[in-house]
Amino acid sequence: MFFFYLSTRIDFFKFAIKVKLRKEDVKYNCRHFLGHIPCKPNKDYDVQCDNCSYYDKDDNSIEFLHSKEEKLNKIYELSNFSDTKFDISADIIQTKKIKVLFIKLGAIGDVIRTTPLLERFEKEYKNCHFTWITHSPQVLPKDKVDLIYLWEKKYIDIICNQNYDIVINLDKDKEACILLSLVNAKKKYGFVWKNGHINTATDNADHKLITGFFDHISKVNKKNYLEEIFEICHFDFKGEEYQINLNQNLSYKWNKKIKYVSKNKHIIALNTGCGLRWKTRLWPSKYWIELINLLHKNNFFCLLMGGPDEDEMNRYYQSKTDAMYLGVFDLEEFIAITQTTDIIVTPVSMMMHIAIALKKQLMLFHNIFNINEFELYDRGIIIEPRSGCDCYFGNSCSREKSCMNDISVQDVLSNIVLLNKKIKK
Repeated sequence: MFFFYLSTRIDFFKFAIKVKLRKEDVKYNCRHFLGHIPCKPNKDYDVQCDNCSYYDKDDNSIEFLHSKEEKLNKIYELSNFSDTKFDISADIIQTKKIKVLFIKLGAIGDVIRTTPLLERFEKEYKNCHFTWITHSPQVLPKDKVDLIYLWEKKYIDIICNQNYDIVINLDKDKEACILLSLVNAKKKYGFVWKNGHINTATDNADHKLITGFFDHISKVNKKNYLEEIFEICHFDFKGEEYQINLNQNLSYKWNKKIKYVSKNKHIIALNTGCGLRWKTRLWPSKYWIELINLLHKNNFFCLLMGGPDEDEMNRYYQSKTDAMYLGVFDLEEFIAITQTTDIIVTPVSMMMHIAIALKKQLMLFHNIFNINEFELYDRGIIIEPRSGCDCYFGNSCSREKSCMNDISVQDVLSNIVLLNKKIKK
């Protein structure tokens, strides 16, 4: 018994030593280094830079950008902008407020789950003027963000003509990091281009940088995403809520229509897909059909939802069940329709973030990520395969039969019933 205890303690300390790594120990000049995601040797063998035999020096991995012109040209090149002449005539934003810039390009869901920072910055600095540059401007709350910029050359030029009080970059994409290094600001937080590679503006971003580089370190992370990004901004997360752009007129229109058709039953939104990239997150079709039929028997109204990638699949489910499918809509209308629902069933996806922002009860399928990543604000239940998952951040399954087959219809139904009891009548 003592031997088992001792050997276990030794194994634990070996693992603890292994996962502790400083950003200075990362081999940014390695041929395998991929910029901001785990390299293949880490994916395959759980090695890290201070104990890796696959290190292959490649100085081309380091790219020093010294002048403003070099940095701008690199951003233009990475973004495929045809015009490479910097516009020096861009207007200066006139305000006496604290000028705060968010650089968050990312996926739509990632943009939505960054919005809790708006509330915190406003609370800490009182009188803020927010600017946000992104690939997904349509989800940002227009009543909270003063200037919303699409990632286009003219807006990058405007930003580079300003002086900001605070700039936050939460993206590890090279162009976003270069922009943070380029913009004029009193305080900078997040990820920046420094010493020829991705780096951190302050040490508070080191944790998030390292977990992004190494899967085996990411797997043991206990912080959720909001705790991480608040830490990057030198805050503690205190339950600040998501913000989202909700068209109230569209929401009223759809609420009236759907409530009439549903005959005031509780509406279950079934987001059946998760895009084309992450097919490892898909629940089997036969399970969806069985669940819909059981929900119908339990007096729920089922509304099939998804984007263009799920259109064919949702039409199939509609043909096999009594579920309603309204078709494909633009993002603004999709959010308005979602607002009419009571409970949302979805894999990890954009819909998950919309559900959280709209304060809906959420039944979340989870398998390939770190479960500690998600903050559901006590309005959701996470269900996982009982057999676990072998494909961390994987877009293809290593098993003959996907682990998602191990999430039973009955377990999902039981959790929906529990969520239903929390809905205010």
